[in-house]
Amino acid sequence: MLQAQYLYWLVGGILLLAAGMTLRDKRHPRRLGSAAFWGLFGLLFVAGDWLPAELAGAMVLAMVLLAGLGRLAPGRHDALPAERLQESLRRLGNRIFLPSLLLPLLTIALSLLARSLPSSGVPLLDPKNITVMALGIACLASTALACRLTRETPLQAVRETRRLLDNVGWAFLLPQVLALLGLLFADAGVGKAIAHLSAHYLPLDIRWLAVLTYVLGMALFTVIMGNAFAAFPVMTAGIGLPFLVGAHHGDPAVMAAIGMFSGYCGTLMTPMAANFNIVPAALLELPDRNAVIKAQFPTALALLAVNAVLLDWLMFR
Repeated sequence: MLQAQYLYWLVGGILLLAAGMTLRDKRHPRRLGSAAFWGLFGLLFVAGDWLPAELAGAMVLAMVLLAGLGRLAPGRHDALPAERLQESLRRLGNRIFLPSLLLPLLTIALSLLARSLPSSGVPLLDPKNITVMALGIACLASTALACRLTRETPLQAVRETRRLLDNVGWAFLLPQVLALLGLLFADAGVGKAIAHLSAHYLPLDIRWLAVLTYVLGMALFTVIMGNAFAAFPVMTAGIGLPFLVGAHHGDPAVMAAIGMFSGYCGTLMTPMAANFNIVPAALLELPDRNAVIKAQFPTALALLAVNAVLLDWLMFR
């Protein structure tokens, strides 16, 4: 059975390779700090389950210090010659998009078919992490296809990974950190506090106002935390369940679906969602790192208004 741990080891190995490349780069302005940061991150993926909790915590604190003291910086990467790049683009044409299309399609297909794949009594993929394993396999397949199309080696994929890590920097860790923050908020009772304050200051017995509070709250908390999955338990515990479901007897399935969609609207409007908004700007080497957010902002606001209307209409049918 393919377990999620194998995927974590692979990710850790790639991070360690990138750290080694950074360490060997004599032209890197923050060579030691950057190599140490990504090396520690890679070690946590590879050996995190076996490290003492105190040591793992110390490694995380060391990463925080390296980032906080400005010891990370982009390196100097050798770009492909313009002539070679143009020749590759002419040769590949629209086939250049095939790896990007393969990634989501294969992930969905494996996620849906994993339980029906032939096996000898043992599942092929870890039942507890089917989606993660499907995504990992799809990433490997997409990388292999990209190497085949571009006639490059897997080592070049690692070099490009290192370039991306250099450009994004510590913000690469934001999705993981912010998702954990959402769980901490939920365990700390932030949802209950929001419910108390909302009931005290807002007339949530008015249905449309409760709907608007939930939709806007999901978007706002996602803007703050950068992750709709982090905002969902907080706002659902604070507004969704006690008021929309409990007081107004709405459909919880509709609330969850449109609530998450409202959170995704917040994702479009925040630099905290590094994987959606900072990474594309780094990949495209845009001079304005907020250019993606600025382009998405009007769409996000329009979708948020539509979500409020849909939630009020569909949840109480």
